[in-house]
Amino acid sequence: MKIGVRIEDFATSTNDHSGANSVLPYTAIREIAQTAEEGGLDSIWHSDHLLYRFQPENTKGPWESWTILSALAEATSKIELGSLVLSNPFRNPGLLAKMAHTLDEVSNGRLILGIGTGWHKPEFDAFGYSFNNRVDRLEESLQILQPLLKGKKVDFNGTYNQANNCVILPVSPRSNGIPLLIGAHGPRMLRLTAQYADMWNKAWLGNAETFKPHLAELRKACEDTNRDMNTLDITASVSVSFPDLGKITPFTLEPISGSIQNIAREFQKYEELGTAHLVVQYTPSTLAGLERLIDVVKFYRKM
Repeated sequence: MKIGVRIEDFATSTNDHSGANSVLPYTAIREIAQTAEEGGLDSIWHSDHLLYRFQPENTKGPWESWTILSALAEATSKIELGSLVLSNPFRNPGLLAKMAHTLDEVSNGRLILGIGTGWHKPEFDAFGYSFNNRVDRLEESLQILQPLLKGKKVDFNGTYNQANNCVILPVSPRSNGIPLLIGAHGPRMLRLTAQYADMWNKAWLGNAETFKPHLAELRKACEDTNRDMNTLDITASVSVSFPDLGKITPFTLEPISGSIQNIAREFQKYEELGTAHLVVQYTPSTLAGLERLIDVVKFYRKM
């Protein structure tokens, strides 16, 4: 099982909605990515948000995701780069496919393109994107994006998106195209995952038992669409906390915690469930937290 990390833009988790946390400079983000690569982790992931506004008086601004991923493609050489996940309404699907092939060239075939509907309405309102019909819009976008990622020509005329005799030239160095990951839950989104995705992600989870009902829902979606579930890479995003290293604001109410050995055993349980790729949000999101996670992964790989 591959293990990667979600790179946090702030000094602690974005679940701290006080607005007090300062955004990290790119130099610090680059150091985190390079430390993850040097520590033997398999992937780095960045989320796609324009702002966080959970309370009207408090607004936090992360960095723009695609720019960060592009910079990290040049700052690293081996580790995979993933978007977890891009908000579909923010980018035209044809243009996004063009961007993806270009970034895959820059990174020498290391991109995983993750996409979803988006969910944080305040950023849609602030930047002028419609929050309505998000699943309808994604379903249209996937009919353009998925074949373009595989180097195919597209003709599509929908309610929200059009692509006329659209082709991407030049294309990614990978003969099979760029892997498409969909972050999804719920019957309709899981059906779209079964129809179009190479990879599926469910976020944010605690121990492996919390993943089981979601796997059952995905299995049903695959059966309903005649998709062989074995052809879909299962990925899970989990929250891991190291409270002895400082203040934590984990992504789940009950994050994976405890000793290095205990956390590694929980990772092993995810692997036993068929997980191909685990994405970890660690708190505190400091270099010390990352180094502890690297120790966990090293222990897991010796098990």
